[in-house]
Amino acid sequence: MLLPIALVMAAAFQWGLAGGLAGQLMTSGWEPELLSFWRLLIGLFCMLAWVTVIRLQGYSLNLTRPLVGWSVLAGLGVTGNLTFYFISITEASVAVAVTLMYSAPVMVYFVSFVRGTERPTLLKLSVIAAIMVGVVLLTGLYRTTPGAFSPWGVIAGLLSGISYSVFIFAFKSAGPHGRTPVSLMIAFLAAVLALVFLVDPQQAISVPLSPDAPLFLLFGLIGAGLSFLCYFIGLRGVLPTMAAVVAMIEPITATLYGVIGLGEALSIAEVVGMLIILSSVTALTIISQREST
Repeated sequence: MLLPIALVMAAAFQWGLAGGLAGQLMTSGWEPELLSFWRLLIGLFCMLAWVTVIRLQGYSLNLTRPLVGWSVLAGLGVTGNLTFYFISITEASVAVAVTLMYSAPVMVYFVSFVRGTERPTLLKLSVIAAIMVGVVLLTGLYRTTPGAFSPWGVIAGLLSGISYSVFIFAFKSAGPHGRTPVSLMIAFLAAVLALVFLVDPQQAISVPLSPDAPLFLLFGLIGAGLSFLCYFIGLRGVLPTMAAVVAMIEPITATLYGVIGLGEALSIAEVVGMLIILSSVTALTIISQREST
């Protein structure tokens, strides 16, 4: 149980670092949709390389209909998550976008309850509520001016959270039907094809020859290549709700990146928010481990 949780945490940590790198790239003038496109394209190249190794070793890809279907749905979920997240940032603010996207654990928990895959308890609901409070403090949502709450920004943030829930359940459902790299290859291919219509072709082609090319490569490797591999493998050993909540260490990582890498300062409220999230995730991990034994 601890290894799958550690893998999900490792994925969330890498996503947080990728968020910091995305911030640097956007300040250099790169469009958010282009960042999502290259992030997933590099992830696709990583999975293609791994699938090639598998084929050379004589293993079958086993492209069954359930594997392809669930993987495509997961890829579309990833696309929606990233795209709506950036739209929410543009239309509202980072604080609003992050907080609404990380309402996903509540959505995942509700779906798990409806599907009967998890039994709701007062303790778990309290932990999730505490985490949401921590995210609000960490992102500074309570300081956001009323004008930041544009209708489309709020809707996009909620759609980002819903898309996050979709790819969690889709990846979880794809797991039993095939090998990890094959499923991720299909998911990333679907995501790249969905995003190719949203990016500027000339700007997309200019990325490999730009001075920011090494940063793009690192952004893609930790933002999609290695992180999703860790997440997918970890997701096979934990419930979707558990994965969604544990992955909420991502905003902590992004915040720490801003402090260490960009010289940003933390307020007392942000520190309290980080402590609430970390302690709540730890508590939920202990609770789930006890229930599984």
